[in-house]
Amino acid sequence: MGLARAVRRGHVEPMQSKSPLDDPEVAAHAWARFRRLMTWMMLITVTMVIGAMVALYRENGFVSIHFYIATALGIGFAMLLMSALMGLVFLSNGTGHDAAVIDPLSDQDQDG
Repeated sequence: MGLARAVRRGHVEPMQSKSPLDDPEVAAHAWARFRRLMTWMMLITVTMVIGAMVALYRENGFVSIHFYIATALGIGFAMLLMSALMGLVFLSNGTGHDAAVIDPLSDQDQDG
């Protein structure tokens, strides 16, 4: 019951400090950079999928349309997912969002 009163009164400190992404200008710049990165990765992915389809056709000939569709979707999905996740890591680190998180265990002894 004491914790509930403290929360209502605002006496509990926040778990993280203010992130640079809370600023609309910084967030707009960061998201524009992320979209630009994803645009380039989409072009690279399409190029790689076309290259893989040409290489598979030259090696195996026409096997089945399902084979080519599944391969194109698999390569495309994997490349775009990996680039989106890495792009979010770069976005988070590049804007200082990672540094805004408070580590509650940072004041404790590391040995146990």
